[in-house]
Amino acid sequence: MRTICALLVVLLVIACAPEKPKEITIQGEAFGTTYAVKYFGEVNEAEHIQKGIDSVIFVMNKSLSTYLRTSDISKINRGDSTVVVDQMFEEVYTLSRKLHTLTEGYFDPTIGVLRNAYGFGDTKPLATIDSIKLDSMMQYVGMDKVRLTSEGTIHKEHPEVYFDFNAVAKGYGIDRIAIFLDTEGISDFLVELGGEIRTQGQNLTKDASWIVGVESITSQLENRTATVSLRLDDRSMAGSGNYRKNRVDPITGQYYVHTINPLTGSAEKSDVLSAHVIAPTCAEADAWATSFMAMGLERSKAVLATLKDIDAYLVFSIGKDATGTYITPGFEEVLNR
Repeated sequence: MRTICALLVVLLVIACAPEKPKEITIQGEAFGTTYAVKYFGEVNEAEHIQKGIDSVIFVMNKSLSTYLRTSDISKINRGDSTVVVDQMFEEVYTLSRKLHTLTEGYFDPTIGVLRNAYGFGDTKPLATIDSIKLDSMMQYVGMDKVRLTSEGTIHKEHPEVYFDFNAVAKGYGIDRIAIFLDTEGISDFLVELGGEIRTQGQNLTKDASWIVGVESITSQLENRTATVSLRLDDRSMAGSGNYRKNRVDPITGQYYVHTINPLTGSAEKSDVLSAHVIAPTCAEADAWATSFMAMGLERSKAVLATLKDIDAYLVFSIGKDATGTYITPGFEEVLNR
């Protein structure tokens, strides 16, 4: 009789034990690329979560997409000084100004006129870019030429100043998706968008940290490969590189890379070929990765030595065909060896 009672108690405990959350993956398109959200939760709530993610993307585009003519940023770029910006625009603008100061001008979202001219923006590129045209465009570049007013509008010294938040908006979008998941009570997830990542909690399938990879500079779009892998716990990682996104002018044969030096206006390679950054938020990781590409190795190393909670894995050129790597101690600690 005692054996039967004990068995009943065990069965009752098992029956009452809560089910382990299911692993769910949601995929879609956003900001000109694809996203994948892996999380642990209830299967019957997946449709609601998908709609919530799509809603975040919709609001982001309405605020910050230069490809959407009716967005706030597009109206501001066309010279509309009456637009009252929303919280998303204000937060991205504020972070951009902070990075602009910390990088001594190497991070600057007012380079939109240059990105467009070189063929990396949303307008037709210039046929030729000589020193005279470059000097003319540079008068519209600089965070000192714009400000956020107390009324929530953007004041520009020149109507031609063109905002482009591509170097931070994608990471910020990931952060907003993460905030949404957190408010829905989802505590274990990985958000990936265009190769940039934010994690929270654990991979419950493996009862371990989330494992992500640093993409190789020889990686191809159709067959992406990783140089190293690392454990990413409640942090974000973003990367930037000139090994894929570039353009050759069909008329002049001039080679342009997508990383632009805001101080000179040039679209030429520095000695940093790729930068992967770990930070508390994906917006920060995104912005710093772009900054290190423009700053070059020695300047990046000096700035990294002053930063807390920002770690990097930099691949740099040594001569014509050789490369080296610079890894901060914090990044080294989370690598899988």
